[in-house]
Parts: sequence; C-alpha cells; structure tokens
Amino acid sequence: MSSIDWMIMIGSLAAIIIYGLYQSRGTGRESYIMAGRQMPWYTVLLGIMATQASAITFLSGPGQAYTDGMRFVQYYFGLPIAMIVIAAVFVPIFRKLRVSTAYEYLEQRFDRNTRLLTGILFLFSRGVSTGISVYAPSIILSSILDINIYITNVLVGGLLIIYTYTGGAKAIAQTQKIQFIIILTSMAFAGVLLVRAMPKGIDFSDALYLAGKSGKLNVITTNFNIKDKYNIWSGVIGGFFLALSYFGTDQSQVGRYISAKSIRESRLGLLMNGLVKIPMQFLILLLGALLFSFYAIQKAPISFNDKAIGLTAKAAPTQYADLAIQYNMLSEQQAFLATTLVGLRHTDNPNATQQNLHLLRQTQKQIVQSRDSFQHLVTNYKVPAEANDTNYIFLHFVRNYLPVGMIGLLFAVVFLASWGSISAALHALASSTLLDFHKLISKKEIDEKQELRWARIYTLLWGIFSIIVAMFATRMGSLIEAVNELGSLFYGVILGIFLTAFFIKRVSGKAVFVAAIASEILIFIIYKLNVVGFLWFNVIGSLLVIVIALLVQQQLNSKNINRTP
Repeated sequence: MSSIDWMIMIGSLAAIIIYGLYQSRGTGRESYIMAGRQMPWYTVLLGIMATQASAITFLSGPGQAYTDGMRFVQYYFGLPIAMIVIAAVFVPIFRKLRVSTAYEYLEQRFDRNTRLLTGILFLFSRGVSTGISVYAPSIILSSILDINIYITNVLVGGLLIIYTYTGGAKAIAQTQKIQFIIILTSMAFAGVLLVRAMPKGIDFSDALYLAGKSGKLNVITTNFNIKDKYNIWSGVIGGFFLALSYFGTDQSQVGRYISAKSIRESRLGLLMNGLVKIPMQFLILLLGALLFSFYAIQKAPISFNDKAIGLTAKAAPTQYADLAIQYNMLSEQQAFLATTLVGLRHTDNPNATQQNLHLLRQTQKQIVQSRDSFQHLVTNYKVPAEANDTNYIFLHFVRNYLPVGMIGLLFAVVFLASWGSISAALHALASSTLLDFHKLISKKEIDEKQELRWARIYTLLWGIFSIIVAMFATRMGSLIEAVNELGSLFYGVILGIFLTAFFIKRVSGKAVFVAAIASEILIFIIYKLNVVGFLWFNVIGSLLVIVIALLVQQQLNSKNINRTP
C-alpha cells in the first residue's frame, strides 16, 4: 500500500477517534447510557443501520455473492414487516415505561429470574458475535501489514475501545452518522470503479449478463426446502422473526431507538430502516456478482488469501504445483469462454450461445472443484491460514485494482464499519451488564458517578472478551453467515419470551422461565442434527417458548387448583 493510502487510512481513522472523543465531553450517566434520550430520527436511522452493517457486511457480503450468488438478499425480505410490528408494539411499551434496557421490561412483566436469564442469552450471543466482528477488520490489517492475525485482533479491538469507553451512547450516535455516510459514499464509488476496471469491450450490461448466466443473480429462489438457507420462504418468514428479535429485543438495537427524542422519532427511524436496508444490501451483493464477472475474464487466483497460497506452496509443493497447473488451464479456458459468450450476446446465433454457455458452466464447476481441493490442502496440511477465502475476495480487488488513495479509503471504510457496529455492541453489553445484573445483584446502592465508572469498566471488559473471541474466529468461513447463524441460535428464544410477555397475559414468569430453558436446549439439538436452515431457528425458537410456556402454565394452574381446600 502506498504512503498516500496509509495517510488517508490513518487520517480517516484518527479523525473519527478525535471526533468521538470531542463528542464525549461532559459525558454523564444519562448521556453515556441513553445519549440523553435526545436523538432525532435520522440519527436513530443511521445508528440502527451502522450497528447492523458491520465490517462483515462490506467485507464478506461481496464474497458471499461471488461464491453463492445474490440469494442472500432474501434474508432481509422479512425486515420491513418486522419494522412495522416493532414500531407499532415494541416502541410504545418501551417508551411508556422509560426502560433503559429491553430486559428491564421483563422484570416488570414477569420476574427477576426471567430478566436475568434473557440477559444472559443476550450477553453471550452478542458478546461472541462482537468478537467475530472484531476479526473482520483484523483480516485487512493482517493482510496489509503482513503480520500475525492475532496481533491485529488486539490492535483493532484496542483502538475501537477508546471512544466507546470514553463517550458511551452519545459519542457512538454522533460518530455513527459520519461513519455511515463515508461508508455508503465510498462503497458506491468502489462499484463505479469496478465497472470501469472491466476488461476492454465489457460494459456494465455485459458484466450483468455474464453474472446472470453464471447463476450469480439468483436474487429470488422460490423453491421450498426446509434445509436451504436462503429462499423466499425462509427469507420472508424466518427473516421476519430474526429481524423482529434482533431489532425488537437485542439491546444493541433497542438502545438506539429508545434514546430518541420521542415515539415518533423512534418509529420514523425504524420504518426508514425497513425501506433502505434491502436496496443497500442488494447493491453490496451486486458488487460481488460483478466481481465474479470481472474475475471470470481477468482470471482469479486459486485462493484470494495470498498468505494461504504462499504457505501451502511450501507445505505441499508437489500437490500444490499439480493443482495450480490444472487451475490455471481452467482459468484460461473460463476467460476465453466468458469473453466469447459476451461477444455472442450481440449476435443472432442461439445454438452457438447455448453450446458456449454449457461449456462455460462445466468449466466453472471444475474451477469450484479445484478451489475446494486447494482448501482441502490447506486443512489437511494444517497450514496456519484460512482455507475459506470468502472474506478476502473484495479485499483482493481493492488491493490489486483500485487506484492510489482509494485503497486507503476503502480500508478505512471497513474499519469505520467495524467501529460503528462494535462500539454500539460493546455499549449495549456494558449497559445490560450494569443495569440487568450489577445493580440487581449488588446489595450496595450506587450513585450516578459510580454507575458511569462501572459502565466504563464493563465496556473495557467486554472489549477484552471480544478480542479473545476474535482469536478463535479464524476458521469460520463466511463471516456474514457465521454471525447470523450464531444469532439465530438465541434470538428465537429471546423473541418468544417477549411475545409471551406482550400478548399472553395469563403466563407467569415461572412458566416462561422453564419454557425458555427447554426451548434453547431443543434449538441446539435441532442445530446439531442439521434438520433445518438456520433462519428457521428463529421461528421454531419463538413458537417453542410460547407453546411450552402455555403447557407449563396449565400444569401450574392445575396444581394450584388441587391445592385449594
């Protein structure tokens, strides 16, 4: 990376840190935890989107589309409906009771044990997910500095703790606005540069045509398969339940909209998120589909992780050499067939087009097999590098094909995205630990100054925890899938607890507590047996809690009747 890129990247990151520290001036307990409850709707909107759209979104999203097509966008199809439900049901309840965390409501509705259990489920799932999010920008730093990923995990995690520790909710909300505007502008510019970088004679429509014929524009898949991760059914139904649980019960999101000026501002921020999230994710995935067309002609490396190639070539020289020869021949053939197919697009020769397309798809299958074989080499020879290179695809393009200056800006964007989401997550973890555990369990009363001090201590501790988790995230494959799959193991059960609280008044805290534990055990069993795609965990988990809670409550009522003299 050039000195100009370094200056742009370091300057951008330093400016955000300084701005965050500036916004943290005069921070008290209320502004640290609740941002003073004065956020306008557009700050709420950008905060919600920045919290959800981490570095994983911008780093792993294009790679996801490159390898599996754009069908991942269906994951968000249930989100607009969920935003309407949350705006209509969740927001008025949380705002009316002026709760500081979502789980505070559960104690008022059920009991302390239910609040603590739900808080534990949130803290564990969000803590681990935050660790995975720390790992995403660490990949970039490791790549450009050529240093160990474990060292960069510490560097990245340490930097983002600075203004989160200092400024809390107020600093996070203000910096997220700036971060997200820079991120969206830079990603749009990267898309323009990608189209301009296409080989001579290949325009935007040609790239789309090639991506479509290669199966990468599979935006909607209507086949119903309970094990399939992404189709219209799992997206609308499972995605609705996941979005409802994430935005309605996860403190990292709830904290964004309950800090708004009013119910109207909270609702407007949520509803606008429902409108803009799908188009934004569509464009990010489209970037990956266009990258596939680009590398189909430019010839992609056997792995986008350069470190994996170098170490594997040393660990298994003969096997790697044979595989590399085969792969290079296939890449040459794909480039020829892809260029020919685009040329045939403008001619009236359907037979030749179909024959060429058939050969191209066969070649692409063989290329996938060669890439899989390389990944097996990495795994079998215990090469200390990631076998799955999904998270490196967009990174490879940025490093090798973008102009000087833009490289540093794009790398800064990934860092900014990670800071925006991780800082919000750390703040939510610290706030929940303080309010849902420390203050409940501690027998000593603490004043506002002590609350602020403990909030900062917990921010620091959760930051250290996230760095530790990042150390174990090196073999998770596609990060965007891993983080959503992890959340789905817990979100359905948490949502079930809240739905029971909102709509089934006759269920007691004891019944829902037992139901939540039983449901979580069943979800893990279903996950281990690989019965359904992970988006369905949210539907199943929430329904299990409701059904089991009703059954347990019925048993409790029967016992009470029998005991009545």
